[in-house]
Amino acid sequence: MKHRAIKRRNVVIGIGATAGAAAVGGIALNANAATGNASKSSDGSLVFDPDAYTELTTTVTDTEGTEHAVTYRFWKAITYVSKPVDATYQSLNVSVPVEIDGTAVDASNAPILLANSVGGYMPSSVADATGVGGASMGGGAGGGAPTSGTSASPTASASASAPGANGNTNATGGAMNTNQLLALAAGYVVVEPGARGRGLKNSAGEYYGSAPAVIVDLKAAVRYVRSNKGRIPGNVDRIVSAGTSAGGAVSSLLGASGDSPIYAKHLKEIGAADASDAIFAVGAWCPITDLEHADGAYEWNWGTNVLSTGKQVDQTVSKDLRSQFAEYQAKLRLRGLKGSGFGTLTARNYDEYLLKQYMEPSASTYLAALSDSDRETYLAKNTFLTWDGEKATFTWDGFLTHVGARKKTVPAFDAFDLSAGENNEFGSATTANRHFTAYGAKNDTTGLSTKRVESDIPELLNLMNPMYHLVEKVNGKRSRHWWIRLGTNDTDTSHVISANLAARAENLGDEVDHLYYWDQGHGANTDPDDFITWIAEVTGYKKAGKK
Repeated sequence: MKHRAIKRRNVVIGIGATAGAAAVGGIALNANAATGNASKSSDGSLVFDPDAYTELTTTVTDTEGTEHAVTYRFWKAITYVSKPVDATYQSLNVSVPVEIDGTAVDASNAPILLANSVGGYMPSSVADATGVGGASMGGGAGGGAPTSGTSASPTASASASAPGANGNTNATGGAMNTNQLLALAAGYVVVEPGARGRGLKNSAGEYYGSAPAVIVDLKAAVRYVRSNKGRIPGNVDRIVSAGTSAGGAVSSLLGASGDSPIYAKHLKEIGAADASDAIFAVGAWCPITDLEHADGAYEWNWGTNVLSTGKQVDQTVSKDLRSQFAEYQAKLRLRGLKGSGFGTLTARNYDEYLLKQYMEPSASTYLAALSDSDRETYLAKNTFLTWDGEKATFTWDGFLTHVGARKKTVPAFDAFDLSAGENNEFGSATTANRHFTAYGAKNDTTGLSTKRVESDIPELLNLMNPMYHLVEKVNGKRSRHWWIRLGTNDTDTSHVISANLAARAENLGDEVDHLYYWDQGHGANTDPDDFITWIAEVTGYKKAGKK
């Protein structure tokens, strides 16, 4: 079987019909190279068994179109906590290359790519994977049989596309497996953790996957890997997290919150290993994060854009939320990236900052790569844009018109009728959906008796927001290397969300590589080869030679 990842600037990644199958650029990626016995730590010892693997062979086509024969060892569905709530989701797979193109490789000191497949804050499982890149979404739909006494009943079907999911993402908006395949072919160790997610319900009718379950589980997975230093191949001090959409948010959160004490009781409850949960670097694609401020940021960005129906959202609500964003942004006191020429970023200058720092450079790169005839055609169709032969320029209003319809109604995240996925993410054990902002609760339309957020919500927001660990409680154990990507046409959240994350990390002295893909939508990943190279650069890894 062959894994293919074709290089082009408009890479399209889609999901296949079964676990372990996907498509990159319209070409099938199949991980079903062989089958073998699952490796589990069912005795609760949390000790990795280095001998409990199946050896698989596959072919990965890199982004230059070159095929690579890869032989790797595959450990399947290892439960990473000693007291799992549901081992169907609280388990991970490990893939370690041992031979690439006929040459034996030693991955004992290689970087470890921790690739989550979370989308929409839904459950993810590796239980049915038959090889690298085979995690599945949406809980029971492909996640294997739940632990005895539980049932998987997420609120959204895994077979139905989540809002914003496109050819680059799986059914719930999480990443496809391109990064994992290229990392394996580069000689890296790949760890793919499952995690609980919103909508999971046990036999007593209680929800057990709401916030903060997803981040607690991923932290526990990191702790499992780090506690098995010397048993799991790879450098446990060079773990690089990767995720898309909600998975990008929790990847960022992993990086920002390493070893934060606010997770201690939650990790203890599930029997996480006694080890660090800090990671070395972050890869985040279109992170759906900073949720308590996301409604205001969304309206600041997309408030004047119409819905796909051609209708405009309630502008009174939109203006209220834009005002809230302006107040929040002012309090952050963020500065533009070095060399941007921008000082403090505010609601008044953020449009110009996004244009000069991200949008115009992105359009310029795109146009420069086109043939003369294709460029002429594109410019004729997009007259909002001026091209001087080297640089593209345009106005913010022109950009908004170019993008077109907004993806979400208002409010985008804390819906007045509790219909948003994020309302479900902040549900409790006994309540499926809850408000998590004062504005959402005040304007509730479902008939709630109280118009206030519940008392546990503030703590949950801190547990789920990387900005808490970067702004309010600056974390000295955070990742110092950040790879952040977003499509310019992605209206699943505001462009300022990832830009704020990047600005804050760099303001703290961290190394940040952040750019926007021109004319790309949600989940785009058009430079996966550059990400794999970046991992080697920031980790200082030099591929081991022949054994």
